[in-house]
Amino acid sequence: MVIVSAIFWGVSGTFAQFLFEEKAINPAWLVCWRLLLGGVILLVFSLSRSEKDTFQIWRKPTDIIQIFLFSLLGMVAVQFTYFYSISLSNAATATVLQYLGPLIVVAFFAVKNRRWPIPVEYIALGLALAGTFLLVTHGSFDSLVISSEAFVWGLLSAVSLAFYTIYPADLLRKFAPAAVTGWAMFLGGLMMVPIMKPWEIQGVWDLETFLAFGYIILFGTVLAFYLFLSSVSIIGATYASLLCSVEPLAAAGTAVVWLGVYFGLMDWIGMLFILITVILLTINSKQKTPKASSTNPVPQYNNKNSDRNPDS
Repeated sequence: MVIVSAIFWGVSGTFAQFLFEEKAINPAWLVCWRLLLGGVILLVFSLSRSEKDTFQIWRKPTDIIQIFLFSLLGMVAVQFTYFYSISLSNAATATVLQYLGPLIVVAFFAVKNRRWPIPVEYIALGLALAGTFLLVTHGSFDSLVISSEAFVWGLLSAVSLAFYTIYPADLLRKFAPAAVTGWAMFLGGLMMVPIMKPWEIQGVWDLETFLAFGYIILFGTVLAFYLFLSSVSIIGATYASLLCSVEPLAAAGTAVVWLGVYFGLMDWIGMLFILITVILLTINSKQKTPKASSTNPVPQYNNKNSDRNPDS
């Protein structure tokens, strides 16, 4: 399930690139619709499982503030920066750059906990920097193979992913993840409505556009999240995060085969270095975490009927 969800996410990036390049769809407009529709579907799913849990998040002012901040600085930011980075470069490059996010998470906790990184984290840092250098320069110090704007937005996507990973921990300890994610998506979409005016149809709409749009909403958003969430309750967050490393490969493979995006030797080596970074950080995280029992691989929420915590 987790491998399928990662592939869904990766392929949705390629579909987004197709809509931007071939159908003249605005990235922010697409994000607005993705958040609104994905949020509604997840909230309906949450209601079908436990109506009471879905609205508990609105009882305390601190929880309300947190969900709004997570929605704007996490959900909206990570989706918009990723899609906009795709529009400036391609799905493969944007996805790999976003996978620098786990390194930012490690740096954040190193500063927060006032400890120096351990050797494996230094190795991960070196690999991430080397991989990024190869990906954006092909080994040349003279020029970038992608625009500086695409590179900056790719880094912003990684920062947004780090915030998205770290910030909702408190919310996810108290509420079902489907409810947290559903409200964050829906609120984010509502915030974008006055600016993007989703009722004003953009681009060229034909059968291909509808199919790509439908895939991004259904497979790349709703099913991907649901499958990932379900897999975590079975194999635990660490293994799930590790297996999600196939997402950049899915994005690169479909972009190269379907859209004809050129991905040379230096690009593949750069991607490999960044994927090794994610693997090293994930293995290191598991070694520092006490083993969970086989019957309960990840912590439970306060509510006995809610889903298990997917962790970061």
